[in-house]
Amino acid sequence: MNRGAITSAKRVVIKIGSSSLTGSAGSELDPHAVQKVVDLAYSLKKRGAEVVVVSSGAIAAGLSPLGLKVRPKDLATQQAAASVGQGLLIAQYSEKFKAHGVISSQVLLTTEDVVRRSHYANAQQTLTKLLSLGVVPVINENDTVGTQEIRFGDNDRLAALVALLIQADLLVLVSDIDALYDAPPTQAGAKAIRYVANISDIESITLGGAGSSGVGSGGMVTKVEAARIATSAGIPMLLTSLQDSGHAVAGEEFGTFFEAHTSKANSRLLWLAHASTPRGRLILDDGAVTAILERGVSLLPAGVTAVEGDFISGDTVELASGSGKVIARGLVAFDSEEIPQMLGRSTKELAAALGAEYERELVHRDDLVLL
Repeated sequence: MNRGAITSAKRVVIKIGSSSLTGSAGSELDPHAVQKVVDLAYSLKKRGAEVVVVSSGAIAAGLSPLGLKVRPKDLATQQAAASVGQGLLIAQYSEKFKAHGVISSQVLLTTEDVVRRSHYANAQQTLTKLLSLGVVPVINENDTVGTQEIRFGDNDRLAALVALLIQADLLVLVSDIDALYDAPPTQAGAKAIRYVANISDIESITLGGAGSSGVGSGGMVTKVEAARIATSAGIPMLLTSLQDSGHAVAGEEFGTFFEAHTSKANSRLLWLAHASTPRGRLILDDGAVTAILERGVSLLPAGVTAVEGDFISGDTVELASGSGKVIARGLVAFDSEEIPQMLGRSTKELAAALGAEYERELVHRDDLVLL
């Protein structure tokens, strides 16, 4: 097993969960836990790495001041708790990073910030600049204004998308569980899995949900999904506990290391594959499916048999076979209402019948990514 990617990483995203920062539901933010995260980030900076921290904990930190004993289920109370807790959370980070002589910053993101291309580019530019200035950005989902429709749902996925956003070399998920196990860790005989070469190798494992602390929203399922996103984009992932994190990032046999099984892809294509939200679907004939999968060509109107959804030019759409299997995503060049008249026709036919502006691809190969 080669953990060299851990010690050689020059740009690292660390994600810490609510349960690791606060313990049981209703407890206050644990300053000692925050200190450990800060110390971990500082140890990476000392060896020359740029570091981003994705931190849960705003809602959990707001529970005690509001007299709440458990994480609220209704969105309004969650938002209120986040509003109270976010200031407490970032104050702890700022104070403890300052003691190390490091400047930290607060970055709050919503789903819109990573699924809309213009927002994505702005977030990428801001984070890149902060890192170049030696700042440690502390990122959290903007729970105060998030709605059920636009929330990430857990910070594991957010951390993976941030890793894609900044083209990280390593994603570190710090959890209250010290590793991935081949069975629920409370089950007798459960064994830690120290190395995962490919996500498909662990598909038969029974994964647990959110922990018993009552403050988190993820669980092992979301951590494996984060690993799937990161490793498919060429970014290895390390899953470890806060207690073991220092040993794990030093390359020792702690936690679970997920190998990246491809080289890093273009940032724009990473966004298209994992962060964009499809607004519709184009159904392809067999010839078009083969051409896209095997020859990497653009999608022409002649290869499309049907269009689904309501979208405009520039939106993300899925490309699917006749059986419904999604094979790719791409940025479509026409509005959904324009496409039906184009189906099955060559670009020359379209130019003659509808005008020269129709003599082009539905989805250009530079705006297309296979899934």
